[in-house]
Amino acid sequence: MAKLALFGAGGKMGIRSARNLLGTDFDVALVEISDAGQARVKAEIGADCVPAEAALKGADVVLLAVPDTAIKAVSHAIIDQIETGAMVICLDAAGPFAGHLPDRSDVTYFVTHPCHPPIFNDEETQEARNDHFGGIAAKQGIVNALMQGPDEHYALGEKVGKAIYAPVARSYRVTVEQMALLEPGLSETVCATLLAVMKEALDEVVARGVPEDAAKDFLLGHMNILAAVTFGHVDGVFSDACNLAIKFGKPVLMKDDWKRVFEPDEIADSIQRIT
Repeated sequence: MAKLALFGAGGKMGIRSARNLLGTDFDVALVEISDAGQARVKAEIGADCVPAEAALKGADVVLLAVPDTAIKAVSHAIIDQIETGAMVICLDAAGPFAGHLPDRSDVTYFVTHPCHPPIFNDEETQEARNDHFGGIAAKQGIVNALMQGPDEHYALGEKVGKAIYAPVARSYRVTVEQMALLEPGLSETVCATLLAVMKEALDEVVARGVPEDAAKDFLLGHMNILAAVTFGHVDGVFSDACNLAIKFGKPVLMKDDWKRVFEPDEIADSIQRIT
């Protein structure tokens, strides 16, 4: 049985991860430095936290369920207690990409991150349909990167990822650099920004007199069918009028060089701001 030390157990991702991991064959040791966090762990999952030194002793896996801004401080504080051959897992590529992990060539570094349940899915229960984040009832994909360490360690890291984000339907192997293109590049810089613009557009038509419920139903309904056509989930095409609206609307909304957000220097700058 592999021992797993989970740091940040009382945080949002710590609670989610601990709840799922405690139902696996991992020997899980929970670490949380704050009194409030320890109380949250006890109240929400009925488990006790242990000191960092005890959790790290004999640990095969060290899971850092801490914010991106804390990865550097936490990893450097505990690195001397991590045993040779152990694996350190981060839940986001930002810290590893930014070079915030300590220089330890005898330790494996692994990153695993959820895709989150897709808009188009085959969930049959209301609980699963309401699980927008994942890790509770809805199936989702995950992406994993073996940043450093022997290739045979990949399976262990993927096993942890599948446990944290269960139920997992698909698991993809990528590099840390590719994961950074996915987030913050694709998911946040592009997708979240455009969604924020759509919300501003919704507010604007409401301000111009459209009833809010009507505007929301209209927007979300059109998002559903337009996304289904765009990503090939249904066999359909846009109308000539829609194609013309896109042709003339895109230059108004988007700069010609907007894809620069995926250039290495732009990704690096974005991650530096995040971390």
